[in-house]
Amino acid sequence: MSFWGKLIGGFLGFSMAGPFGALIGVWIGNSFDRGLSSFSSGFRPSFTNANPHETQNAFFHATFAVMGHIAKADGIVSKQEIQAAETVMTQLGLDSERRQQAIEAFNIGKQADFDLTSNLESLVQHCFRQPSLIQMFLEIQILAATADGEVKAEEREILYLIGGLFRLPRSQMDRLIEMVRAQQSFHQGGSTSSRNQSVPTLGQAYKVLGINQDASKAQVKRAYRKLMSQHHPDKLVAKGMPQEMVKVATEKSQEIQAAYEMIKRASF
Repeated sequence: MSFWGKLIGGFLGFSMAGPFGALIGVWIGNSFDRGLSSFSSGFRPSFTNANPHETQNAFFHATFAVMGHIAKADGIVSKQEIQAAETVMTQLGLDSERRQQAIEAFNIGKQADFDLTSNLESLVQHCFRQPSLIQMFLEIQILAATADGEVKAEEREILYLIGGLFRLPRSQMDRLIEMVRAQQSFHQGGSTSSRNQSVPTLGQAYKVLGINQDASKAQVKRAYRKLMSQHHPDKLVAKGMPQEMVKVATEKSQEIQAAYEMIKRASF
C-alpha cells in the first residue's frame, strides 16, 4: 500500500494552512495514492515467464503451421512454396521425427478451417515479451511468402494479421517485409527458389538495416549493431528459439553483415 501521497500532502497542507490544511492535504494525498495504485495494477504483466522448452515447441509448430497457411492463401499451394518449406526443413537438419512434425504442422495450416488466431495463441503468450523471437518468426514467414518471387495481396493480409497479434502496425510490417526481401539479395548459402539471386545494390543494403540512404555513420552503426544483437543465434536459443533454427539465424546474421560491409565500402 502506498502512503507517500498522504505524507507529502499532509506536510504541504500543514506548511500552508496549519492543522486544517494538513487534513485537506492528507485527503488529497490519499486520493492520489489510490489512483496510483489503480494505474499500476492496470499495467501488471499479462504473461508470466515462459518455460524455454514450451516456447521452443510453440515456435516450431507455429512456424510450419503458419507457413502452410500462407502457402494456401491464394487458394493454391505452388511447387515453389512446397519447395521453400522443404528447403527450410533441410536447412534445419531435422531428424525424421521432427521433419514429420513439421510436415504435419504445414498440412494443418493448409486446411480451410485453420484458425490463425487460435493457433498462434500459444506463441503469442510465450514470445510476447521477446521482440527478437517475434521478429525471427515473422522473417521466416515473410521468406515463405516470397517463395514464388513476390508477396501477394492475400499473403500480405495474413502477415498483417500476424503482426497485429503481436501489436505491430501495418507500417512496421511493410518495413519488415522490405528488409527481408532486401536481405535475400545478400544470401550466400546457395541458390534456392525462395531467395532473390539478383546482385545486391547499395540501396538494398540500407534497406537490410532498415535505414535511409542519408543516414549518418553513427546511425548506420547503431542499426547494424541492433540487428546483429537481435539475430544472435545463442541469444535467440536462450530466449526460446528451437535449436534446429540456429542455422537460419546464422544466415540472417551473415546477410546483415554483408549489407553493412557494402555500406562501409561505399560510404565510410
